[in-house]
Amino acid sequence: MADFHELGKKGEQMAAGHLQESGYKILKRNWKYGRHEVDIIAENKDFIVFAEVKTRTEELLLPVGEIVNRDKQKSIILCAEKYIEWFKVSKESRFDIITVIISGEESKIDHIEDAFYPTLR
Repeated sequence: MADFHELGKKGEQMAAGHLQESGYKILKRNWKYGRHEVDIIAENKDFIVFAEVKTRTEELLLPVGEIVNRDKQKSIILCAEKYIEWFKVSKESRFDIITVIISGEESKIDHIEDAFYPTLR
């Protein structure tokens, strides 16, 4: 289990680096509201982005809905609502998924913008 946890941390670090290289400012990592959590909260000039990071050792060809299921989407949306409320965010929000595939010394990052919408409640 420790190896899986370390893989996840490494993937989140790589995802944060990817966002920064793409012009985003990282606001929070692993932000929690109760038992709910969002991996990365970042912003660019147009959006505040709530990103879920999924790290694997091999590429899986799954639809986004299976990468981040409805319950996880609801959890992220709840966190986002509270973050926006507490920090009085006025930017438009977006929900992204970042997949990180790490295989030996090789890695691949796929950033899916607007992966889901805050319509689930």
